[in-house]
Amino acid sequence: MKKIVFIVVLFTTFTQAQVFTGRGDQKFQIGAYFQDHGSGIIGTYDHGLGKNFSIGGVASYLLGVEEVLGDKPNFEDRFDLKGRFSAHIADIFDIEENFDFYPGLDLGLKNFGAHLGARYYFTDGIGVYSEIQFPIAQYDTDVVGFEHYNNQFNFSIGASFNL
Repeated sequence: MKKIVFIVVLFTTFTQAQVFTGRGDQKFQIGAYFQDHGSGIIGTYDHGLGKNFSIGGVASYLLGVEEVLGDKPNFEDRFDLKGRFSAHIADIFDIEENFDFYPGLDLGLKNFGAHLGARYYFTDGIGVYSEIQFPIAQYDTDVVGFEHYNNQFNFSIGASFNL
């Protein structure tokens, strides 16, 4: 047991990685996301513009969806593309260097929304992330049928990479 504890302590000592380094920092994330009536894949990209903020983009595509009145959704109903702004605030709260916590805003094809996410890096190059996204204002006030896809609360989880 002592050997296992020693190895874990040694491993975590040598694998500390600063998650968000500020200006010029680039992150790519790929994962699965889940929402009512469907699940899919999601990819995000963030580019650091300052010490605590970044801009980027999100692309998502629903793979497993439920039919609505016997119809399946088309590509445009399944696909979503967003631009985003994130504030990386882990260092403000003096959280350990390999953890990043970031709230932000999204402007997409389906709505204006927000996200809240966290990343944990095991090494300088790879980590895991989890994120929630939700709409603040929908472009169409009468959302029906397939318009509800990609226009609701969702949860994603996956891998995060330094570029």
